[in-house]
Amino acid sequence: MVVELLSVDDHTSSEVKMAATRLVAEVLINRVPSSACTLFPKILLPSSCSAYHHIHLKHNRCVLHQTYQVQSRSVHFSVPSLQNKLETGHDAEIEILGKQYPRDDFTTVTPKILSRVGVSLQNQNHHPICLIKERIRDFFYTAFLNRRGNPLFSIYDHLSPIVTTAQNFDSVLVPQDHITRKKGDNYYINRDMMLRAHTSAHQHDLVQCGLDCFLVAGDVYRRDEIDSSHYPVFHQMEGVRLYTKHELFEKCKGGSHLELFEANSARTDLKQETHTLEAVKLVEHDLKDTLIRCTQHLFGKDIETQWVETTFPFTHPSWELEIKFHGEWLETLGCGIMEQQLLQSAGAGDKIGYAFGLGLDRLAMLLFDIPDIRLFWSTDERFISQFQVEDPTSVKFKPFSSYPPVYQDIAFWLPTDYESNNFYDFVRTMAGDLVENVQLIDDFTHPKTNRKSHCYRITYRSMDKVLTLEEINQIQDRIREQVEGELSVQVR
Repeated sequence: MVVELLSVDDHTSSEVKMAATRLVAEVLINRVPSSACTLFPKILLPSSCSAYHHIHLKHNRCVLHQTYQVQSRSVHFSVPSLQNKLETGHDAEIEILGKQYPRDDFTTVTPKILSRVGVSLQNQNHHPICLIKERIRDFFYTAFLNRRGNPLFSIYDHLSPIVTTAQNFDSVLVPQDHITRKKGDNYYINRDMMLRAHTSAHQHDLVQCGLDCFLVAGDVYRRDEIDSSHYPVFHQMEGVRLYTKHELFEKCKGGSHLELFEANSARTDLKQETHTLEAVKLVEHDLKDTLIRCTQHLFGKDIETQWVETTFPFTHPSWELEIKFHGEWLETLGCGIMEQQLLQSAGAGDKIGYAFGLGLDRLAMLLFDIPDIRLFWSTDERFISQFQVEDPTSVKFKPFSSYPPVYQDIAFWLPTDYESNNFYDFVRTMAGDLVENVQLIDDFTHPKTNRKSHCYRITYRSMDKVLTLEEINQIQDRIREQVEGELSVQVR
């Protein structure tokens, strides 16, 4: 790795110093294992490094002073691009999967998140995410065959997570003012491009290609809270099935007289305005029967299930499927009758269909007894080897470490436009996967000034070593020093 360190003189402005420190910290925190780091003037530096780039800041100008190498990997910054970073804190462009994208005022992607793009856990052999995907795929491959005896459903699990905002939202009828479009909840590359927030971003394109039955699996990205069951990168799998009039009614007595659509009808809780009730009820029956059987394939024939009515922008009516697991009802997936407007815009307006989506991480945690979602990103052989067995369906994860947590609190006054997800993302960028949990423990409003203050408790715990108070204090100090400039808060 090529690393840039800093030497500053007395004439270097504080803004440039802060931008430069943030730049180097981002590079090193996200590229170098924490176990190989020691403290160097508020910047993480690999203790094993034999060389480095030395950037000298003088009168707000950067000068390339020396070049050295660290380990065998490389992260190159030319002097002009570094100067842009020092002035703005960021590159003018973002490189993702070998392609450049311009930044703008909507950019929310971070180096930590971008380091996960392309990892594709859903396609890594023996990984628990991949194992769950394969079990669901195998169910659909064997349960639904065409007249030639081949699988009716096809699967797409290598689609790029980089999509347009139109694909992610407009194509599945998410209203312009819908809460799911919030900048604080998504990883925007810029106003036009983003990391997909759901695999439904590909529905419209695949239907437009003429596909009637398909599964999509992939990594999705959402800014969220930090705890053992939430991670900003997780994995979804969804399915779509469309029916022609003949396909839906061919087994019904007198089916030739039934219709998919009707005119001058009203939307009700039971159906959309364009659908006949007969068509909707048949599709609903097929959908629910399919998903119950898939759930039994995963959890066993004796699993208790129940349906709960809900709402989604791209299906109506819609339901969630809950299972009774260890005495508690848990939601496992969402589904519904696809909005006819979506099919019409994709060139399949003469058909009716269903769609469903489920979280692979959540199912893997339940089926394999995995207690912390961060484990999915572990490269520790003690984790991966547990799933490299002939029959992984019976595997129950055996914890290989129980290192103690380290707790640190931070409190600050909030600006008027404060978003908690911005703080969670900032903490992840600074501390990576050492953070197990961030909990709001106090929400205070000053009785005289009406200023609001939050106090958060950050729980640090490594999955492969004991954390010392000294190294956590170093991380916490960096968070305290930089959070004001990053989020316009005032540390108390």
